[in-house]
Amino acid sequence: MGSSFPAAASPSVEELVRREVADWDDEVVCNARFKAFSGQRSDWEPNFLFWRDLIIKIARHLGVCIIDASEVKNVWFSRGGLTPLCIDHVLREMHTEGDILLKEDLLDPTSGRLYMVLRKVGHLIGISRSWDLQGNLQSHLILKTPLQERCADVIKTLAESHWTSTCIITMGSFQRICKSPDEAFAILSHLCECGKARYFSIKKKDFIEGVKVSLVSASVPNISSLDCDVLHLICTTEKLQQQLDVIDKRWESSRKMALSSHKSGNKQVAYRYIRQVKLFSESRAKCISFLERVEEVLGLIANAESAKKVSEAIQIGAQAIKENNVTVEEVYTHLQDLEDNVASQKQVDDALATLQYVDIVDEDVEEEFKKLEEELAGDTPKSQTPHPQIAEPVEDGVPKKVKPQESPTSLSKAMSNLRLEAA
Repeated sequence: MGSSFPAAASPSVEELVRREVADWDDEVVCNARFKAFSGQRSDWEPNFLFWRDLIIKIARHLGVCIIDASEVKNVWFSRGGLTPLCIDHVLREMHTEGDILLKEDLLDPTSGRLYMVLRKVGHLIGISRSWDLQGNLQSHLILKTPLQERCADVIKTLAESHWTSTCIITMGSFQRICKSPDEAFAILSHLCECGKARYFSIKKKDFIEGVKVSLVSASVPNISSLDCDVLHLICTTEKLQQQLDVIDKRWESSRKMALSSHKSGNKQVAYRYIRQVKLFSESRAKCISFLERVEEVLGLIANAESAKKVSEAIQIGAQAIKENNVTVEEVYTHLQDLEDNVASQKQVDDALATLQYVDIVDEDVEEEFKKLEEELAGDTPKSQTPHPQIAEPVEDGVPKKVKPQESPTSLSKAMSNLRLEAA
């Protein structure tokens, strides 16, 4: 009646199966369902339809569109150590009827336009390559219906954060929306096959991959030069945000160390960490300044596109980039400066550690120390820890605003100034 298998069905899957199949515990009915198919198609077709629909329903409940053939056979439908003898036949029939796809069946979204045209022509005249499922029963199989549903979910997710008819995201962001790299490949392949998405890449100093997705019923437009610029700017914002996250974590760490050192009575170490906090605040201010400029350009382009004025969007985008002085070279210069700042933090820590005696003459540091003492006196709860304050450079006692066009000051220069003050 069935082959024995040591593993029992997963409790969650078993519960789903019992919910979908009311007579799952009926011995007579299950014995008939577990038998291998034989005879004419009309003899076993009802059982085939039962298993096909059940496989799709369970996958839908689990929120997956890629299944493992051996897991379906030996885990999903294991019943008292017995497994259905007909599952292999069911999976092959599903592949034949187009309900199951292999990875080899999918369009490669990174391929060129000529490949896609030839593939479509091959499908139209019926000469496209057909892959045999017989030798792939142990591999991952893609369920077409759940795949289509996952594609709709991804588009819905993107539409919730974009108000334009199309959106552009980096490949990394697209993969994070999906549950796995394999699922991301399958979803992107299907969207490209349906004309709902286009993969593209740009090569400047770095290789950047992106996806343009249509959020409406219409097909996605061709990739334009503006799309390449937008992808570059979006990638820049992601890198800047990552740098901000690193700076914020180190700011918080230095602040906690300052509080801990002061509480233990080691004012010398506390002053050292306060200076670190100030350096991180200055770097953060300049990073935010550049990030806001890039986001302003993206906002202008998005506003123009939302009005469906494509030609005007290109002009506005080019003009915004020009007016805000955001060039490719400047983007990479800022990013490199920020990366150098974070990378040189260890050198800053080592250099600060060498300051055995520091004359406390810096009024800003004194002010920070007073705030620290007030916070300790008030026993500020951890949940009320203030966010990093953006420190403004001071010139002749008057705060000076950070200009957008100024590049971030490296921590090495700040370290040099610090040593002069200490002297």
